[in-house]
This record gives sequence, structure tokens and C-alpha cells, in this order.
Amino acid sequence: MTQSDAQTHDRVKQALRTQRIETPSWAYANSGTRFKVFPQEGVPRNPYEKIADAAVVHRLTGVAPTVALHIPWDRVDDYSDLAKYAADQGVALGAINANVFQDNDYKLGSVTNPDPGVRRKAIDHLLECVDIMDRTGSRDLKLWFSDGTNYPGQDDIRARQDRLAAALRETYDRLGDHQRLLLEYKLFEPAFYATDVPDWGTAYAHCLELGPKAQVVIDTGHHAPGTNIEFIVAFLLRAGRLGAFDFNSRFYADDDLMVGAADPFQLFRIMYEIVRADALRPAAGIAFMLDQCHNIEPKIPAIIRSVLNVQEATAKALLVDAAALAAAQQAGDVLGANAVLMDAYHTDVRPLLAELRAELGLDPDPMAAYARSGYFDKIRAERVGGQQAGWGA
Repeated sequence: MTQSDAQTHDRVKQALRTQRIETPSWAYANSGTRFKVFPQEGVPRNPYEKIADAAVVHRLTGVAPTVALHIPWDRVDDYSDLAKYAADQGVALGAINANVFQDNDYKLGSVTNPDPGVRRKAIDHLLECVDIMDRTGSRDLKLWFSDGTNYPGQDDIRARQDRLAAALRETYDRLGDHQRLLLEYKLFEPAFYATDVPDWGTAYAHCLELGPKAQVVIDTGHHAPGTNIEFIVAFLLRAGRLGAFDFNSRFYADDDLMVGAADPFQLFRIMYEIVRADALRPAAGIAFMLDQCHNIEPKIPAIIRSVLNVQEATAKALLVDAAALAAAQQAGDVLGANAVLMDAYHTDVRPLLAELRAELGLDPDPMAAYARSGYFDKIRAERVGGQQAGWGA
């Protein structure tokens, strides 16, 4: 290895030391599709057990120190106690996700419902989530609305936007000084004619109207086929409005598969835009979160694999020769510029990441370390009986 190569490796490893990836509580529990939830052995029966599993992922990977909660799935009597338990396990509570899509009242929408009583119920839940943030110390309130219509003429599209804006304003005004509202969008499903927040432009417009504490969430599965997601990333970074990612993979629609499973090159391109903007550091304010439903694969190994996929894509993005790329771009060298990116993408970064983990006192192979740990045998024996806590379970 030349001195230049050694310097590059040191630079990349130093940047990777700052990376943080938030895991979702619901990914540790039973989850599935609208057709079937396949229950698994050893899944958590309550939020405390979800946090215990998340702590295992962090201990093995070293980069997943926070776990997102979903209310009411993770509702407890004492959130301060839950936060203390998380700290004792070596992790912290992250984003609070609101749920205004599962109650029967929300058949025609939540905050955009034509019934003012239903809208009041939904907004009160959003405000409850901010109250919970006060007790957990969470920074981010993450909002996704299933609201929309299935048929032309079903409701007034413009009026629904007015109702959405009013609900977001009331919630935004309740935030504390160091809290943020993260607005997610989704092209379709369960609304099939007109979704009320269908794309990044709609989310961005509402965030601009609200103020600087409102940021856009990019869920990598929530786009039409062929969408250039890295363009959206670059645009929102330039505008200072990219607040978070929900990382997953999709082949057809919102498949919620492990991130990097369907198109690892896309994940690399996204992370290159993050590196290009120097936005990898936690101080940059972007929350890198997983949002996945592990329906047939074992939960904890799937989450570890997802974390490793993000790390590998990030390491490759950090290896892009910025000077050579800028020179090729300035010279109009189309093939040369593309080659710089492809050289980085085709680099095997697994040895570098194994070396970094060893330097941090971690096992170089987190997947193998989990398999040897005996943790699954332990939770399979302990978590018998009771109602398993998860989406659709």
C-alpha cells in the first residue's frame, strides 16, 4: 500500500467512525404484508425487549446507538423509565413515529379526513407524540400519512391540503426548541387515486411553509420505478431540508426489503451525495434510519445485514477520488468522470471495514459474531407466551 493509499484508508475510516444508523423498534417484532404475518420465535413481546435486541445490534456493529419508537405500538406507562432502560443497555431512544393509519376512524383519512372530529383525534395523537418526545429526550417526530382518495370526486383535493397544512401547523407549533418535525411522503398505497403527500415536492412545500424545524424524510421505497433518488437527495441537501432517510429496498413498490438488497448501486449513489455534501457527520443533522419489514428472514441478523450494507455503500462513496472526478467533470470527460465513480463502487471495502471494527474492539464479522453469541437461543427460550408486539401481529 502506497503512502497515498494509506492516507485514503485512514481518511475513510475516520469518517466511518462518525457514522450513526438508527434501527426501528418494529423491525425486531413480527411484521409482514397485508396477506400474512409469519410469527417467529423469540421476537419481542414489549418495547423493553425490542430495545434489548437493538442494543445487541449496536454492540456488534458499533454504529446503531439509537432505536426509533412507534406509538401506540411502543406505548408504555413510563417513558422516562423506558429511556433509562435504553441507556442501561447502551443505546438511546430516537425518533418517535406517529400512527394515524390503523384505527377504523381513519378509513377516509386522518388529518385530512372530511370529519372534523376524526381530524381532532388524529392531531391529538400527534401532540401526544410530542409529549412523549419530551419524556424520552427524542429530537425527531416522524410523520407519515396514509391519507388520500381512491376515486375521482371522492373528496376535494385542495381542501385536503388545507386540512393537512392546519394539522402540521398545530403540531409544529407544539415542538420544543430542539425538536424537529420530519415529513415523509409516499407515491401511493393505501390511497390509489390521490395520496395527500405523494412526493418530495409536496413534503418540501409544506416544510417550507412551516419553518426551519420541518424537514423532509426520504423513504427509498416510496418512489415510482426509475426515479432518480440521488437527485432528490442533492436537491434537498442544497435547500437545507433533508432531515432523514428511511432506508429499505424495493423491486416493485414499497417492498420494505433490506437496504441494498435490490439495488446496491443506487444506495452507493445516494451515499455519494451525502459524502459530497459533508453530511455524514451527526452534526449535519440527517438521521439515517432503517424502515424495514422482515417477514421471512430472522429479525436481528437482517438488521445487522442492513447496517453493514449501509456501511459498505458509505465506505465506497468515501473512496471516490473527488479531485479526479472534479477534473473530469470540468474537462467534459464523460467517460472519465463515470469511471471515477465506478472504480470506487467496484472496490471491495469489506477488508477495510473489518480492520476498522477490529480497531474499535469489535468482531470484524458482526454476522458471524451474532451467530456465535447464543443470543437467539436465549431469547427463543425466554420469550414464550404472551402477545408478540409488532405490525399486524
